[in-house]
Amino acid sequence: MKRRILLADDELAILLTLKAILEIHGFEVDTASSARDAITHLQANRYHMVITDMKMEREESGLEVIREARKAQYDPAIAILTAYPMLGGEWKAEGAQSMLVKPVNTDDLLRQIEVLLVQHEDQKHQRESGENANTRTHAVNKTA
Repeated sequence: MKRRILLADDELAILLTLKAILEIHGFEVDTASSARDAITHLQANRYHMVITDMKMEREESGLEVIREARKAQYDPAIAILTAYPMLGGEWKAEGAQSMLVKPVNTDDLLRQIEVLLVQHEDQKHQRESGENANTRTHAVNKTA
């Protein structure tokens, strides 16, 4: 099964270049050129990861995409793609897990994506294990 990524950026050259790079390396990639388009994709599909530019049609369009991705039940990994790494910590507070700084070379990009996907899946499994343990404990306590 190919891992699916939603890539949101309003710069067409970056969008198409990153899409090609990621597809060459085995990812299935959907693209969005605005926050509105990205949100539509998030609501209609399931993704393993969302990579969004911070500044698209508005200064903080990326935060809108992050917030919508956080609402998704399938819980995708989320990364900000930006040419302005001095954004402060708001992106993390909103739920993004990583910041990818443009321009980024292919090897670094792929390595960072792989690390984030592995870490995110590990965290999801830990949360699910904890929830299952809590459910079992609650059931045992009810029968006791």
